[in-house]
Amino acid sequence: MSASKLQGSGEVRIAHSLHKKEEEFVVKRRETVFQSLQKLNIPCSQNKVPHIALLGSGGGQRAMVGLLGSLVQLDKAGLLDCILYLSGVSGSTWCMASLYQEPDWSTKLETVKDKIIKRLCGPAVSWADALAKLNKYYNERDFFSLTDFWAAMVITTYVKEIDEHTLTDKRSQLGKDPFPIYTVNDKQSKQEKGGDPWFEITPYEAGYSLTGAFVDTSSFGSQFDNGSKKKQQPEMDMLYLQALCGGALAGEDGVGLIWGKMQDFFKQSSPKTETNTSEEMKEDLTGGNRQLIFPTEKLNVADKEAAKLYMKQYTEDVCNDLSLFSFGPLGICFSVSTCMAQWIWGRNYNFLHRMTDESVPSALLKTEMRDFEDAGLLLNSPYISVLRKERNLDLIISLDFSEGDPFMTVREAAEKCKKLNIAFPEVNIPSEDLKKPKDFYVFKGQNTPTVIHIPLFNVVNCGDEVEASMNKYSTFQDPYSTEMITDLMEVAGKNISNNREKLKEQFAAVVG
Repeated sequence: MSASKLQGSGEVRIAHSLHKKEEEFVVKRRETVFQSLQKLNIPCSQNKVPHIALLGSGGGQRAMVGLLGSLVQLDKAGLLDCILYLSGVSGSTWCMASLYQEPDWSTKLETVKDKIIKRLCGPAVSWADALAKLNKYYNERDFFSLTDFWAAMVITTYVKEIDEHTLTDKRSQLGKDPFPIYTVNDKQSKQEKGGDPWFEITPYEAGYSLTGAFVDTSSFGSQFDNGSKKKQQPEMDMLYLQALCGGALAGEDGVGLIWGKMQDFFKQSSPKTETNTSEEMKEDLTGGNRQLIFPTEKLNVADKEAAKLYMKQYTEDVCNDLSLFSFGPLGICFSVSTCMAQWIWGRNYNFLHRMTDESVPSALLKTEMRDFEDAGLLLNSPYISVLRKERNLDLIISLDFSEGDPFMTVREAAEKCKKLNIAFPEVNIPSEDLKKPKDFYVFKGQNTPTVIHIPLFNVVNCGDEVEASMNKYSTFQDPYSTEMITDLMEVAGKNISNNREKLKEQFAAVVG
């Protein structure tokens, strides 16, 4: 298929160029950036406007709140309108999803911020509503995975809403805000040699950043054959997108929390007294009582492989007559347990299936389906997607909300870019900063974009309490209280307000 293939919603686009609508957006946004630089008294001509991207790392609700606090201060500092792209991984995408609910959110950020905080501090989504949403996911698409379960039963507990809008709903609203780029990784490509795991999703198209293979976002997840759409699937909504991007527990450490959520789900779906034998369960099923009853005390298995094996053996033993599992909560329970046994996350049709194109890695063309997961399991910041040559970045502001080593992500980005022959500055961290990070780092190189790295917790805003702050705001704890949200936003905001002049200096340095 040629690179000039039309960008219809039912066709695959093989090309490294940006989507024509993104190109049009960039032209308009550059005018906004130009005017903002003028207000900051930074000399710049209209043909020398720098391309600046703001990146939010993963980190669960810590990243969600931290990104919000950072953006609020960028707005107050008069710097937000200098940003061309806003891209996130994992928890940062939760913040992005909330912001882009509001058209032109950057023009009324204080009001939007208050609305988001009020929701996060409000009541949780009811169990009935979450279950209804899970049932909808189960019935409306060809593939069901732990991402559907994660969206309805876990993401809702953090974001406190069920957002059924879609990314393509936002196309007409892309006016005065930075261009949003959500990121995930292709699990099979991450494990295969010669694949392309870097996957981006924008309001216009979704696809492989480095390969240059895309499909209209409304058709991502639909069934394709040799580059043309064969069967439409419902477009993923924003709740599912947040789960797809923010499902870090798809990694090796996630089984404990998943088991706990599954226990709650099975108990709620099966109010009867628990039984322990498959014979008793079969009696319940064949006797007309079609409530699925799992021996949930056995689900607390620490070892992931042992847990998967147990669930696989259990479901195979019990579920000889699969026809019993084709409806309602019973079918969902069986599907969840099957996905758990096989550890299936983010399964969708592969829009590159059976294409013939030498520019696309052969591994991407063979399988009918692909599994997608949290990009943070590959690199906890969306560097690779924004560093596509066609985006012509001059400056990256990396807000790092990672847990643990505050420099690991930027170092890994440098290493991966070197292997991929992507221009990236050398990253050298003073040894004395490894345990006592400062709040502002600048990395420069010849013919590379400038990278500004800002660790969330540092000696400037936390003093000697850096480690204590990290422990207080862990990634997957219960939803933060109002006080925790307010305090964390203040901590994140200081990283911007304390460095306003340094940011301006770097903006000026990359002009032209």
